[in-house]
Amino acid sequence: MAHEDWTVDRLHVALPHSASRQQLLQDVNLTPIEDLPAVLDGWASAAAQLESARPRIEAARAHMKTHGVLPDDLETRDVTADVRRDAEPRQGSRDDRGRGVA
Repeated sequence: MAHEDWTVDRLHVALPHSASRQQLLQDVNLTPIEDLPAVLDGWASAAAQLESARPRIEAARAHMKTHGVLPDDLETRDVTADVRRDAEPRQGSRDDRGRGVA
């Protein structure tokens, strides 16, 4: 999916875990407007990585269902931490998130 095709809703649907979906919504709601593009770019990058891995994941699932084991050529490195790191907000400080404009 092209970068410009992502919406907050599509990002939310693309994330496989409820914790990451909740973090996305929290980031969108609590990030200052001027920092929001960078935060959304991080989430779009993470979602794109997940989407690009989907065919390999589905093939591995099918192989596992048929043969009872993962394919020999499958790299089984857990990249969850990498994806979450890439989705982290790119702003300098998050200490001022709770301050209003009143």
